[in-house]
Amino acid sequence: MSHDHGTLLITGADPLGEGHRTDLLIQDGIIRQMDEGLTAPEGARVVDAGGKVLLPGFVDPHTHLREPGREDTETIASGARAAAVGGYTAVMAMANTTPVTDTATAAEWVYDRGRETPHVDVVPVGAVTKGLLGEELAELGLMHRSRANVLMFSDDGKCVHDPLLMRRALEYVTDFGGVIAQHAQDPRLAPHTACCHEGPYSGRLGLPGWPAVAEESIIARDIMLAKAAGSRLHVCHVSTAGSVELIRWGKSMGVDVTAEATPHHLALTVAELEGYDSVYKVNPPLRAMSDVEALRAGLADGTIDVVGTDHAPHGLHDKQHDFETATFGMLGLETALSVVSSVLVAEGRMSWADVAQAMSVRPARLAGLDGHGRPIAIGEPANLTLVDPAATVVVDREDTQSLSRNNPWHGRELTGRVVATILRGRPTFLDGAVTDLGPEPTTKA
Repeated sequence: MSHDHGTLLITGADPLGEGHRTDLLIQDGIIRQMDEGLTAPEGARVVDAGGKVLLPGFVDPHTHLREPGREDTETIASGARAAAVGGYTAVMAMANTTPVTDTATAAEWVYDRGRETPHVDVVPVGAVTKGLLGEELAELGLMHRSRANVLMFSDDGKCVHDPLLMRRALEYVTDFGGVIAQHAQDPRLAPHTACCHEGPYSGRLGLPGWPAVAEESIIARDIMLAKAAGSRLHVCHVSTAGSVELIRWGKSMGVDVTAEATPHHLALTVAELEGYDSVYKVNPPLRAMSDVEALRAGLADGTIDVVGTDHAPHGLHDKQHDFETATFGMLGLETALSVVSSVLVAEGRMSWADVAQAMSVRPARLAGLDGHGRPIAIGEPANLTLVDPAATVVVDREDTQSLSRNNPWHGRELTGRVVATILRGRPTFLDGAVTDLGPEPTTKA
């Protein structure tokens, strides 16, 4: 059943940054008309795009919202507001909460809480193993058949290290077209204490090394397992040049493997660790410039399918320790577009149409979200993001919707920023502010 969402007219937008200005009339959450010179119906809200780039709303395949269990660092509601600022209309909420999202009941709880926020669609990711312990499979089928309709499963934060368990998980989800998202980290080669890219810096800084082969050996194995199972594999936060080559190899064999890169792995290197600032402690670690270059090339040529933020909020009390004992992770939702814009679009490596593929179309397909990542066309859902490519932004960690402040971009100047986010025809972020919306008048698709 559909109610009136109100009417929105966007004037002077440039869809996909291709240089053709158009107006869009949006009613009931759907794009109804697209043409130059449309007139606003009575009572319609008008947003003047002024020639800015219009993209489909972003989808994040990798977000940590910390609820339930660590509501002091982020909640579903606060994370959703941060996502709206970043141009996101849907986010996938990772399973490493307390309790873990490893049952149908837990998945439905996250799903229901997600539906309470009007700012973004929140989709739960289920755990692969019970309690993320890597010992026995979680309730994959029950989570999928639940109200939450879980399609993606991940023990992110931990690797599904047992090859037999990984094989079983891949085989199990083929029944319903699910996908296993792997955190590739061999725990023998890179134990939990490993925190610095293994190489000259780890030696000089005296930090435990996290070697590239610990990631690459798991990716190679899992591509073979996915091939054997005829299943879908997604590789989280790829960080090395060798991993990019392996994913290219997997695709060349026809394996259904997808991969994501984070904004921080696309822009920052291990050199940031010089000052032992724990805001730069992330898993997998920041790597060498040659790895960053390979990731940028891989995203630009489509070997890496999607950008995933790995938004990982932490309280000061978790981060203000010596580097080795501080928690892993950094914020990402509010700054992702600006980072991608700065290191890839501004450098001429990607077009805005490419960004739409990597940040909206392909992640929506990966997650099975039919209403997101759609063409900007008449009859399509109005999940949209408006970007000013020329804007410069100096990041301030205090200017945030997140409950945490572990922002690696603080004080940096980035090019390109989100100026509006629209979810089903309703602006969730506009004029520099998150819109205070009541619950949506209609049930979410």
